[in-house]
Amino acid sequence: MNRQALLGNIKKVVVKVGTSSITKEGYEVDTEFMDSVARQVKALRNRGIQVIVVTSGAIGIGMDAMGGHPKPKEIPIRQAAASVGQSILMQKWNDSFGKVGLTIAQILLTYDFYSDRTRFLNLRNTMETLLDHDVIPIVNENDALCIKEIEAYFGDNDTLSSMVASKMESELLIILSDVEGLYDRNPVIYKDKANLIQEVHAITKEVESYASKDMKGKGVGGMRTKIEAAKICCLAGCHMVIANHSIEDVILRVVAGEDIGTIFVAEGDVRKSKMRWILLSHSSGAVEVDEGAKNALLRHMGLLPKGIVSVSGSFEPGDVVNIVQGGEVFAKGIIEYDSRDLGLVKGLHSNDIEKTLGYCRHGNVIRGENLALLKEKS
Repeated sequence: MNRQALLGNIKKVVVKVGTSSITKEGYEVDTEFMDSVARQVKALRNRGIQVIVVTSGAIGIGMDAMGGHPKPKEIPIRQAAASVGQSILMQKWNDSFGKVGLTIAQILLTYDFYSDRTRFLNLRNTMETLLDHDVIPIVNENDALCIKEIEAYFGDNDTLSSMVASKMESELLIILSDVEGLYDRNPVIYKDKANLIQEVHAITKEVESYASKDMKGKGVGGMRTKIEAAKICCLAGCHMVIANHSIEDVILRVVAGEDIGTIFVAEGDVRKSKMRWILLSHSSGAVEVDEGAKNALLRHMGLLPKGIVSVSGSFEPGDVVNIVQGGEVFAKGIIEYDSRDLGLVKGLHSNDIEKTLGYCRHGNVIRGENLALLKEKS
């Protein structure tokens, strides 16, 4: 595969910097590395390429500043460390980008920003405005407030970076790590027998098996969360590269198409923005449909109540739900009715909705334009 041709028209890049990349031994900030990232981002901006940086390291830096243990299990201590470390981390980024004449903006995120359509649109508008004004968004998870994220829900920001890349319509996500890329076996244990995989075109069970849980480091993610991040990127039409942060000018060289690290090649064209949001949003429940309804949905038609077999979960109008047939989730959509009312009209004709509920929001319980298939028909 010719990476230069594949990445030749990149206009937006997300660069994820892990804890192991941003800190030295004992969680001391590696300012030389941060300066290098800033310099490379500046070079990309000079070529008209927009860049978003997703950073980790706040908890470790905060623990170091507080004189605490490297990775305490107590959530309150880690949240406190994050609040201390985040200000130090951002000051270091500000110093590095200031040296190349770039302004940065801090963006702290939680998964809720991606599940609520209005919040997502507000966030996207803010980030696009920053990029248009040549400001570099520096994104981190909001560890000081959110337990899910601090318990490695995002996996040292691997998943967060893929969500940012997909929802900001980036063509490329670069995950900088302390490993060369994806190996077919753990290189720490097997050393000379481990082979670096340069290209991944489909994330099969075999590929997933390569994500060894034996890998250890400062971060909380490991290769498993990077594969999960690749799934999100590939689904959304965004290529992803895992590369070693210690390689000189690694960001510039990856964007230039050099065969560095492992590239996960995206599936087809980039999905439309609304479809991306639906596919990657948290599902509040599930609707099971019959085979006839599934066939209609695969043709991008709306979902009628007649085709609904069962309803599970608790959701409100406007929430995103999974659509299931035969035990498999094949689509997601924005629902028009809450779970209680949908349970009352399932299996009925559309003209019976108003007679049953006393109102009718729409004849389709999920409109065709609010439907996203997990995989388009070939």
